Amino acid sequence: MNLIKRPRRLRINKTIREMVSETTIEIKNLIYPLFVVPGSNIKEEIDSMPGVYHFSIDNLINEVREVDALGIPAVLLFGIPSHKDEFASEAYADDGIIQRAVREIKKAVPQIIVVTDVCMCEYTSHGHCGIVKNNYVVNDETIDYLIKISLSHVKAGADIIAPSDMMDGRIGAIRQALDANGYTNTPIMAYSAKYASAFYGPFREAAESAPKFGDRKSYQMDPANSDEALREIALDIEEGADIIMVKPALPYLDIIRRAKDSFNIPVAAYNVSGEYSMLKAAVKNGWLDDSSIMESLTSIKRAGADIIITYFAKDVAKWITTL
Repeated sequence: MNLIKRPRRLRINKTIREMVSETTIEIKNLIYPLFVVPGSNIKEEIDSMPGVYHFSIDNLINEVREVDALGIPAVLLFGIPSHKDEFASEAYADDGIIQRAVREIKKAVPQIIVVTDVCMCEYTSHGHCGIVKNNYVVNDETIDYLIKISLSHVKAGADIIAPSDMMDGRIGAIRQALDANGYTNTPIMAYSAKYASAFYGPFREAAESAPKFGDRKSYQMDPANSDEALREIALDIEEGADIIMVKPALPYLDIIRRAKDSFNIPVAAYNVSGEYSMLKAAVKNGWLDDSSIMESLTSIKRAGADIIITYFAKDVAKWITTL
């Protein structure tokens, strides 16, 4: 007898579908990004990122307490300084916005993991991710500053540092500096495959980090390239990265998959501001419903991401706990 194959049997109801589900997003997989600004009693919504805010440190603590109560294990901090200059001096100052924020978070919510973005673009007057000479971002001199920033963050209490600058050799240099200063147990989450993407627009508004001239294509990756991403990832692992990251996520699911298949190391994916804002706008206008958010994030997890950095983290945590 020629029997019909019936895979629909395992889709007949919600309980069976969940029993055989191959991919599950859990709250423990999420990191929530936060923007910290100088001042007090500030909670201002970012126009291009509805539901995402600038927080002064006092209100940031309240937000982190809520994040912790939802079971989200980690936050990723971005700072907007009161002063910018060509050397990003507030990025590595002991009383810089991130350094103060880290200290206050670790006092108030010591159990939450604090990840800090290590870069210069938010702090430089020109908006680039390093030291500029003759309108060019110089690599090796920039690394010296990235080391100073990294050390200032871990001295303040950061649990994980995340260099996002894309300078050659910076992971090895930072690892060596951390180890030499007694921070051998501080992990590095490397932005290893960070593309020169159009999807960063809302973030650049939020972080006030748009370059004042040119673009970042001489140091961030060409969106056309995937083999190059594997070379970048391999170099960062060789230099001491503990977690590697692909950024953005949704346009680069193939890179996430290749990274997961090629390297025995945790893979993070950053569901960036443009991805967030597109879905928020579509849901707000009724073009999509909320399920599109979970579908999108599930695709990132299915592609191979162990960790998802997303502005949807609080929403997802609430949905998961109410299921």
